[in-house]
Amino acid sequence: MLQNFINRAIPSVELIRQLGPFILGYVLVVALLVSYLKKQHQVRTAYTRKIFHFLIFSTASIFQVKYGLPAVILFGSIVSLFVLFAVVQGEDFSFYEVMARESDRPHRTLFILIPLLTTALGGVLANLFFLKFAFVGYLVGGWGDAVGEPVGSRWGKHRYQVPSLLGVKATRSVEGSAAVAGVSIVVAFLGLYFIGYPWPDSLKTALVCGLGGAAVESVSNHGLDNLTMQLTAAGLAYWLLA
Repeated sequence: MLQNFINRAIPSVELIRQLGPFILGYVLVVALLVSYLKKQHQVRTAYTRKIFHFLIFSTASIFQVKYGLPAVILFGSIVSLFVLFAVVQGEDFSFYEVMARESDRPHRTLFILIPLLTTALGGVLANLFFLKFAFVGYLVGGWGDAVGEPVGSRWGKHRYQVPSLLGVKATRSVEGSAAVAGVSIVVAFLGLYFIGYPWPDSLKTALVCGLGGAAVESVSNHGLDNLTMQLTAAGLAYWLLA
């Protein structure tokens, strides 16, 4: 099983030649965009981090449906190189500051690297166990989670503490969690409907995936929700539709 997965996951030379330059250019544009917002307009990290998060997960979903897992592996590898380059450059580098929360001090770098690793692990495990429904995990993780922090940062009045790593205190809000659930339901429904599932099946599955993803996100360790949300949403879609 694992060997078959590895064989179908590795991008071919032809795929790299066809998609590689486009992906490189696209990720560069995204990195420049969020860096510009951070440096020139002082957009808060709660927003720039999630804009980047939203664009990357959304694009991964499109690649998964249109081209399959090898394209996602290629895309994720190039994104990872950009993120690692920013980490090497460190504080005061615009793209680093896009992703590094002040509240994560003194472990700002680790809370860039941990979500990067958990995102990659979530994508691999979702594809390994839940096959074509991995894209539902990308959508719920990318769109749902992307709205939680900005909504909570701006409108969150009812806050609760969540488990964290490395002693960095983290809180979420009821308002943010509600936004995660609502947006997750919408994007899961649209994703399933547009790939051909009837709207009643799409809606039922989206409700379960969205609420399940939001529930898991609300109790996940700070830094690990990219993994838990992806697996929960993809697994629930697989359970209901496979």
